[in-house]
Amino acid sequence: MLAPADLTALLLTLRLALFTTVLLLLIGAPLAWWLARSRWRGKFLLEALVALPLVLPPTVLGFYLLLALSPRGWFGQINAALGFAPWVFSFKGLVAGSVVYSLPFVVQPLQDTFQNIGTRPLEVAATLRAGPWDRFVHVVLPMARAGFITAAMLGFAHTLGEFGVVLMLGGNIPGLTQVLSIRIYDQVAAQQYAQAHVLSAALLLLSFAILLAVYGLRGRLRFVR
Repeated sequence: MLAPADLTALLLTLRLALFTTVLLLLIGAPLAWWLARSRWRGKFLLEALVALPLVLPPTVLGFYLLLALSPRGWFGQINAALGFAPWVFSFKGLVAGSVVYSLPFVVQPLQDTFQNIGTRPLEVAATLRAGPWDRFVHVVLPMARAGFITAAMLGFAHTLGEFGVVLMLGGNIPGLTQVLSIRIYDQVAAQQYAQAHVLSAALLLLSFAILLAVYGLRGRLRFVR
């Protein structure tokens, strides 16, 4: 039922979502921890910046990322000076755009989780001479596992359905930047509705399964904590 080009787009999309999710957890966890613990009065500015992709049209976000990552952009010029290949119209450009676009879907659940933990467990661990790193690893992480699972699944699912950002940054290059959403758009534009239906149904079922897992596991982990 799936053509080779369909499978290629599907595998590329899953690979993009996996890379993006790993980077989002590495970046989002420290950022969410700081936002949850900081008492800086101006932290709302950073919170608004992180949440900006929630309200900003994806094409607008993709356009400004394209300007920054292009050879004439500030990042592109630094990248070229270091002798690296351009990021636009490449897989790493898709990853960069996906990280920015899906950042609030990881940071906000983790921030809420860290805030719900509160300071009491950390204070108790401190009285037992646990250092900051030990408190985070042995106290915070086990208590925040539901938040991490939710954040990872939401970041992964959100990346699966990207269109505007990846199209602006990566274009539509089969096998390199043509993700599933762009492949479906091409099939609809070519009036290949049967093929588009198969891919759309697959993406719909996968997204729904991820959301079922998010809500099911989150409730179960809260119950056993």
